[in-house]
Amino acid sequence: MQYRCLQQVRNDLFAGNITMEQLVADYLLRIQSQAHLHAFLEVFEHDAIEQARQLDRRIHNGENTGRLAGMVIGIKDNISIKNKAVTASSRILQGYQSIYHATAIERLLAEDAIIVGRLNCDEFAMGSSNENSSLGPTLNPIDERCVPGGSSGGSAAAVAANLCLAALGSDTGGSIRQPAAFCGVVGLKPTYGRISRYGLLAYGSSFDQIGPLTHTVEDAALLLEIMAGKDAKDATSSSRPVPSSTLASQPLPHSKFGVPLDVLNNPNLQPDVKKALDDVIEHLKSQGHTVQTVSFPYLDYLVPTYYILSTAEASSNLSRYDGIHYGYRSPHAQTLDEVYKKSRSEGFGKEVKRRIMLGTFVLSSGYYDAYYTKAQRVRRLIRNATLDIFQQVDFILQPTTPGTAFRFGQRSDDPVRMYLEDIFTVQANLAGVPAISVPYGMDTQNLPIGIQVMSNDFTEASLLQAASLLESFNV
Repeated sequence: MQYRCLQQVRNDLFAGNITMEQLVADYLLRIQSQAHLHAFLEVFEHDAIEQARQLDRRIHNGENTGRLAGMVIGIKDNISIKNKAVTASSRILQGYQSIYHATAIERLLAEDAIIVGRLNCDEFAMGSSNENSSLGPTLNPIDERCVPGGSSGGSAAAVAANLCLAALGSDTGGSIRQPAAFCGVVGLKPTYGRISRYGLLAYGSSFDQIGPLTHTVEDAALLLEIMAGKDAKDATSSSRPVPSSTLASQPLPHSKFGVPLDVLNNPNLQPDVKKALDDVIEHLKSQGHTVQTVSFPYLDYLVPTYYILSTAEASSNLSRYDGIHYGYRSPHAQTLDEVYKKSRSEGFGKEVKRRIMLGTFVLSSGYYDAYYTKAQRVRRLIRNATLDIFQQVDFILQPTTPGTAFRFGQRSDDPVRMYLEDIFTVQANLAGVPAISVPYGMDTQNLPIGIQVMSNDFTEASLLQAASLLESFNV
C-alpha cells in the first residue's frame, strides 16, 4: 500500500496491520526499483531497518512513541545528520561527514521519525532545475523528460514517487515551493527564523529556511510544529509561540485574498496556469471568501534584488571551502596559492562559481554601494510593500511558478531565463514571510500546477488553513 499521509500509516501501524520494519522495507524496495530517478544520493538501509525494529518492539510492549512514529522521511543533502555524509551535492565536500545533527533533525528523531537517506539537490542549493548537482540530475517522476525543479528537486521527486512519506528541503528563493509545484506535492517555506538553521549548510543566511515537502497539508503542519521553535544554537531563530498543527484542519474563517495585478497580467504566465488560478479564485468566492486585486509595483525588481543579495552572501559563506580544512583538495596543487585556486576551481561546479564571482563583484570596492547597498534598500521597499498588502488582505494568492516543469537542457544555457523561474517565489524570501505551494490540477501535458499562498509574519496557522482549503478544491 502506498500511503499518502501519516495518519493512514499510524492507523495501520497501531492496529497491527503493518509493522514499521515492513513499511521501511517496502520504501527501500521502491527506492531500489526507482533508482534511475536519482532522487537519493545515499540510502541508510541498515540504520532505517534497525530503527524500525526498535520502534516495533516499543509498540509491541505498549511503550510511548513519538508523534512521528510511522514517518519515513528523506533529507536534502545540505542538512547535517550526525556521522553521515553531507555534501550539498558538491565535489568540494566529498569525503566529509557531519559530526552533529542539525536542530531540525534532532527534533524529528526525538519524535521517532525514521530517516531513510540523503536526497539530491542543486549544488549548494543553487539552481531551479536540479541540473546543477555535481552527482547528476534527478528526474521528475511525473514525466522523466522534465526537470523536478530546484534546488530541492530530489526531495520533491522522492515524495512524488512515494520513495518516502515526506522530505526536508531548504528554501532560499523558492527551492522548496518550485520543485513542489513541478512534482505535484505540498511545499512549505516557514517565516524566516521559525525553524532553526543550525546544521543547514549556508547559502544565503538571511534567506535560507528549512521546510517540509509532503503529500498533504496536514503532514506539513505537523512537521512544522515539531521542527519549529527557539534554538540557542541559532541566534536568528524565533521565540514566538509555535501553533498547534491541529489548527490546519479547522475551517478557514471568512478571509480576504489578494491577487497581484502584475501577476495576473504577466505575459510569461502559461495559459493552463492562469486558468488554474482563475479556477481557484472562483472556488474561493463560492465559499464566501473575498478575492481582490492588489498592487505590488516591485515585481520586476524581485529577481535582480534577490540575486545580488543572495550571491553576495554566498560568496562569503562559501569562502570556507578552501581545500585546507576538509573536503576536496586538488591533487595538482603544488603551492599554497594553488591549493586554494585549484581546489575551488575543480571542486565547485559552473553555477556555484558563477554566483560566487557575481557575489564577490557586488561586494567589491567601487561597486558595493552601487549594487549591494542599493539592493538592501530595495529589499526594505519590497518587505514594506508586502506588509502593506497584508494590511488590506489576509493572503496573497498567485501561481507558484509562471509555467509547469520544463525539459532537461531547455534553459540551462540561459542563466537569466533560469533565474526568472523564481519570479513568483522570491518575494516571500526577500520579505521573510511564510509561503506554501499546493498542487492544483495538471496542464494539457499532464504536468502538475502549483498554486502559492503567502501570509504575514508568523501566521502559519492561518496559512495552513488556507492551504487546506485549496487542497480540498483539488479533487
